[in-house]
Amino acid sequence: MDHDTFIGEVQNRAELASRGEALSATRATFQTLAERIDEGQATNIAAQLPDELARIIEEEADTTESFGFQEFVGRVAERDENLGSEDDDRSAAALHARAVIDVLDEAVTEGQIEDLRDQLPGEYDDLFELAEADGAPGQP
Repeated sequence: MDHDTFIGEVQNRAELASRGEALSATRATFQTLAERIDEGQATNIAAQLPDELARIIEEEADTTESFGFQEFVGRVAERDENLGSEDDDRSAAALHARAVIDVLDEAVTEGQIEDLRDQLPGEYDDLFELAEADGAPGQP
């Protein structure tokens, strides 16, 4: 999947008004995800993405932190240029992150998504909610 298609899909699924908003949501989600997963996994995911998107992940992949899903959403909200720290913005950040992961699910191999899920505790299952609803591979 190329960069423009990826961002367009995020815009559509998150129902964002512009491609700029979709890029901001994607950047915020990828930066936060790269902080949460190990460097090898981040590198593997980045290798399957267009260069512009891969760089976002690779820039943050040098450290791995352990934090819960609510902290993940909070970091996405802080980084997304169109959101803030209010509760409504945190809900929007969760929706945006789900849309980004849903598109990521289509952009990389099934094995990469499984490996990603394996690195995250069960509380992160909500992050994969859209992909599961769409009948992603391995889902009933």
